Amino acid sequence: MLADADLAAVAALMGDAKRASMLLALLGGEELPARELAARAGASSSLASSHLAKLIDGGLLLAERRGRNRYYRLADRHIAEAIEAILAIAPQQRARNLRESSRGEAIRHARTCYDHLAGELGVALTDSLEHQRLIGATNDGFPLTLTGHERLSRLGIDIEALQSGRRALTRPCLDWTERRPHLAGSLAAALAARLLELDWIRRRADTRAVTITDHGRRQLRAQLGVNF
Repeated sequence: MLADADLAAVAALMGDAKRASMLLALLGGEELPARELAARAGASSSLASSHLAKLIDGGLLLAERRGRNRYYRLADRHIAEAIEAILAIAPQQRARNLRESSRGEAIRHARTCYDHLAGELGVALTDSLEHQRLIGATNDGFPLTLTGHERLSRLGIDIEALQSGRRALTRPCLDWTERRPHLAGSLAAALAARLLELDWIRRRADTRAVTITDHGRRQLRAQLGVNF
């Protein structure tokens, strides 16, 4: 017989500032080596290894050896969704320097929330899809409409394959910086992957933020109605 869930155990894992920095570094769905995570957390190699081992033991991270390096990633998208939800109620921090300020602005502007788009861009994209009736309302879970099926198929997204999968096609995800829902689910993940493939957006090397290319800005406006 099971008792209530052990929230304190998870809180303890996330409660350390260095482990929290490592989790945030992986929130965009990237796989990063230990040395990169140590640098993001401002920790020595030995201390970083200890923190990473605890996160793996706690079920939050997975690791895979490639050559001489071990690469770490979040255990699954549910971990990312839980962290994003916690961020929505976490107090904001003041940037300590220009680098932190620039990174914070970039994250708020456009980023990945594990495998889908978030920030100002994610919310603007969601608003545009809803305004054009390509998806339904937030309260209904952003259901894909027939018009949306046709338009997004023309963009190169295999809607039928997504619908046959086990993951929810669409659902709202609370955006912690915008304090409003953005589109999540397998459709949002496929859309983000397609925009990366088309080079409308590009990942940044040092953060989960993404940049919008000049070509992408024009195409987002022309094909998806996103004035951004």
